[in-house]
Amino acid sequence: QVQLVESGGGLVQPGGSLRLSCAASRSIFSIYALGWYRQAPGKQRELVAVVTSGGNPNYVDSVKGRFTISRDNAKNTVYLQMNSLKPEDTAVYYCKVVDRTIRGDYVYWGQGTQVTVSS
Repeated sequence: QVQLVESGGGLVQPGGSLRLSCAASRSIFSIYALGWYRQAPGKQRELVAVVTSGGNPNYVDSVKGRFTISRDNAKNTVYLQMNSLKPEDTAVYYCKVVDRTIRGDYVYWGQGTQVTVSS
């Protein structure tokens, strides 16, 4: 089992920055995939950024060059640095991890953190 707790959301003006954190209840060193998703009102949840074990990060086109996903294994935390924020980035942001074991893949979600970009 992995419990995930997101933080760092809030209200920011267009062009501003936020850094989201997702703290895991245990080591993420062996976690296969760590990702951030978002869901805006009336829309489906979409992948924002993901990094897999030994792989390069991948981003949805709309955030490339503005968002950066990173992990700190020592702190069991994955981050999403968001720069040059736009009103269309407004959504609830969720952290997701995929723990790949010999019994199969286990997927865990955080509770979400609200990001609102508005002047």
